[in-house]
Amino acid sequence: MKPLDKCTNTEKARLLHQLFPNEIPELLQFVQGVCKTIQEDEQSNRTAWKNGLFTLDFWFSLVNEIDAKIKQFGKQLHRSSYVFADQLFDSYLAYYMVHCLLLFTTVQQHPNRAFTKAVDLLFNV
Repeated sequence: MKPLDKCTNTEKARLLHQLFPNEIPELLQFVQGVCKTIQEDEQSNRTAWKNGLFTLDFWFSLVNEIDAKIKQFGKQLHRSSYVFADQLFDSYLAYYMVHCLLLFTTVQQHPNRAFTKAVDLLFNV
């Protein structure tokens, strides 16, 4: 295995899935809920948007693409660490997924402390 600081987001996501496969269905359900909330509250988000890294339209494109991929690949994302990582953590999609992972483990205060620590170790660097 290569050093953590040399791993891509896709490799980190694959590892997270392999270590915690039972957490993935709940995570994906949470991500879909976040997508729905963002999509339904578009006007409020447009007014409050202050992220200088991305435009809101680009962020919405990530939200819509993630939502579509979760619907398209469904249970394959639960079963396969490769499908999970390659479909949801490739390229710019990783920004949105990492955002959701951090919300899932911190704001929601996920009950599995090992999963929370793994997310922090892998993605909060």
